[in-house]
Amino acid sequence: MTTQLQRSTDIPQLIAQQRKFFQSGQTQPLAFRIQQLQRLKQAVLDYQDQILEAVKLDLGRPAFEGYFELSAIGEVNTALKQLQTWIKPQRVKTGIDQFPASAWIQPDPLGVILIIGPWNYPFQLVFGPLVGAIAAGNCAIVKPSEHAPHTSKVVANLIASIFDPNYVAVVEGDVQTSQALLEERFDHIFFTGGSAVGKVIMAAAAKHLTPVTLELGGKSPCIVDREIQLEYAAKRIIWGKFINAGQTCIAPDYLLVDRAIAAEFIPLLQQKITQFFGEAPAKSPDLGRMIHQRHFDRLVKFLNDGQAIAGGNYDAATKYIAPTLLKNVSWDAPIMQEEIFGPILPIFEYDDLEEAIAIVNARPKPLALYFFSKNEQKQNRILSATSSGGVCLNETVMHVGVGDLPLAASAKAAWVATMANTASTPFPITKAC
Repeated sequence: MTTQLQRSTDIPQLIAQQRKFFQSGQTQPLAFRIQQLQRLKQAVLDYQDQILEAVKLDLGRPAFEGYFELSAIGEVNTALKQLQTWIKPQRVKTGIDQFPASAWIQPDPLGVILIIGPWNYPFQLVFGPLVGAIAAGNCAIVKPSEHAPHTSKVVANLIASIFDPNYVAVVEGDVQTSQALLEERFDHIFFTGGSAVGKVIMAAAAKHLTPVTLELGGKSPCIVDREIQLEYAAKRIIWGKFINAGQTCIAPDYLLVDRAIAAEFIPLLQQKITQFFGEAPAKSPDLGRMIHQRHFDRLVKFLNDGQAIAGGNYDAATKYIAPTLLKNVSWDAPIMQEEIFGPILPIFEYDDLEEAIAIVNARPKPLALYFFSKNEQKQNRILSATSSGGVCLNETVMHVGVGDLPLAASAKAAWVATMANTASTPFPITKAC
């Protein structure tokens, strides 16, 4: 059974079939949801070799990084463990004027959910929201990224092997397919990707008053204080920046280093690049490639925006860009006007923490913020004086692995987003005296 649609005219029919299936009530029993999550988990285990091979073909991703895609298994485990708690009605207090009534909030599934996936983590970032949608009792349509065609095909085959398309379906295709989907009314839309496309999706959703969850990235700062173990900080920053060749939405986007330690710290960053990827990173099995030519060309232009003190070279034939550190970058340079999303890290110096905070706050709110310091007072200052989607202290990226944090693409966040809270206040029948 294939779930790939050949014509955009098939999309309204598919949505109508899913809405009919949802309205039948078959998706709502707890036993049904648990059974579907168990089937999904087993399918991911059965397909794991194909998943790893697909992301390698699409992104040149090394095997170790490929296993990040399989975090979907952990998402399923979390949902299976906590689902009975999630679905319990939550009692709330009633006032004296309501006596003797009781009241509670009861979670109800929304209906038909659209999940539009990105190309940088093309499996994990569609399966996290899918797990949440299934756990909530919804139907779902998944649109994988056309820029990761091998993974898209694996996603389509996996889902078609276990689910009736009237329940969960995959629609493959290019931007025209996405546009056709967005013409239709859904009950919730998930999108992970860039801000420009996010605006298009929000505008399309507004026509139907459809709620949306957008996880859009941004320029995530990394601040290094003088009170820190420098070698550990350098190692963790280089690791977090160059995972997936920098094509990670929560990767450090620019580095702010206390001027008092810059002369000692920057050489450590250079050393860690060599330690991780060798003297010839182009030959390293641990460094991926740019997803497509347009993205490669965009990043190559950024290399002209500063002085490369590590890397700076590239190869168009293989879409390779070396892990690069840039200095002498202007805040007005093109590289500082949009998310980099590649293996290039601009470095700036600051004189005191308040200056670093002002730099961060002068720009749009970042998706992630990283601060390296042993000083708890400074940590608290960062937490109170800045605002971001997530914060890591003395680490990078790791917070995304905490399933109970409200991260947009996690199963729990998806469950919350795809549930409607029905307020109920039944009044007992009273017998007149």
